[in-house]
Amino acid sequence: MSLRPTLETRQAVPTMEGAGVRLHRAFGFQDPTELDPFLLFDDFRNDRPEDFEKGFPWHPHRGIETITYVLEGTVEHGDSLGNTGTLGAGDVQWMTAGSGILHQEMPAGNARGQMHGFQLWGNLPSDQKMTAPRYQDVTAADIPVITDDDGTRVKVITGSFWGQTGPVDGIAADPQYLDITVPAGVKKTFKIDTYRRAFAYVFEGSAAFADASAPSGVLLEKEVAGEEVNIRDLSGDRTLIRFGTGDEVTLQAGPEGVRFLLISGAPIDEPVAWHGPIVMNTQAELMQAMRDLNNGTFIRPAH
Repeated sequence: MSLRPTLETRQAVPTMEGAGVRLHRAFGFQDPTELDPFLLFDDFRNDRPEDFEKGFPWHPHRGIETITYVLEGTVEHGDSLGNTGTLGAGDVQWMTAGSGILHQEMPAGNARGQMHGFQLWGNLPSDQKMTAPRYQDVTAADIPVITDDDGTRVKVITGSFWGQTGPVDGIAADPQYLDITVPAGVKKTFKIDTYRRAFAYVFEGSAAFADASAPSGVLLEKEVAGEEVNIRDLSGDRTLIRFGTGDEVTLQAGPEGVRFLLISGAPIDEPVAWHGPIVMNTQAELMQAMRDLNNGTFIRPAH
């Protein structure tokens, strides 16, 4: 087994999207090869309704998949194909935009006016860019949850992990999307197939992630029986950790424990032509998408 090196640790950056939604962006609109097959990751967490209630009105997507995971509040959605619905706390929507779709997402807070969720964009390979759009809406009750003997808790949204398989399937990048909670002070190792690109996103508590460049993946300044240990290099709230090649991620949870997403997928390794919510392989395909938007042929008829 080989420990994945930590290539980069960085804080998510405040930004604004939609009709004025304040959120934090961990990555996106930069180098698309960095976390291929993933293009963008947003954390939309707010305690003030005025910072999110205007939502994400009608907008197009082509050539990608959008994965929305709601923790608090609700998200009402609708699209140009006539689909409507509401995502509640713990629910997931995996939307394959494929050949093109217009949709809207309108968040609402919980009883305390709070909203929290994530959206991840996954790229589609060239042979699936123009596939028919589809949805996979998954309720919280359908997502398997595993609890280990040390109190570690893992929600398996997609992919297989610890003998459980997530309910989202048939995704091009063969992704693994896990929501992991590790109790305070617990040291834990998670295996990831070597061929996948991987990142973690910490959103509660903190943890020290081992680095292959450190001797034996050292996590602690002291590790002596009976002595107080001090965890160093803690990655805390809204932190992205980007990993290199290997098949293990090891961490030690901080004094309040840690909750994070661990996401990985098979790289597509194809050219990317990207403009806003449309991602194709060539500039010619991108320009065609713009023409389709302008002349009303962006949405392909169902066959």
